[in-house]
Amino acid sequence: MPTLDELACEHCRPLRGREHLLDSAQTGRLLSCLPDWQLSEGGLLQKEFRFASYAATLLFVNTVAALAERENHHPDLEVGYGRVKVSYSTHDVGGLSRNDFTCAAKIEALIRI
Repeated sequence: MPTLDELACEHCRPLRGREHLLDSAQTGRLLSCLPDWQLSEGGLLQKEFRFASYAATLLFVNTVAALAERENHHPDLEVGYGRVKVSYSTHDVGGLSRNDFTCAAKIEALIRI
């Protein structure tokens, strides 16, 4: 099982097809590396982040957007005053892939800076 730092050092790969879909055991192992991330009832990898101001919220959103562009793996973002919910799923595999956990780990690395 990778550590959070090892996962954050990975890069997303183009994935298409159900052969890249993670099973529940793989998902559980990777989820244990990510503090406070959860699986939604709909099977999304999610975490809500809180911020002291709207400006800090938007800085986070723009940083995550830049990371998503660099990795070519884009989360759904739900933005409100002082909060952002980040949700990952890989549409091309029909659920969660390694890329989802890699990007979540990269976000965790950003937050720790």
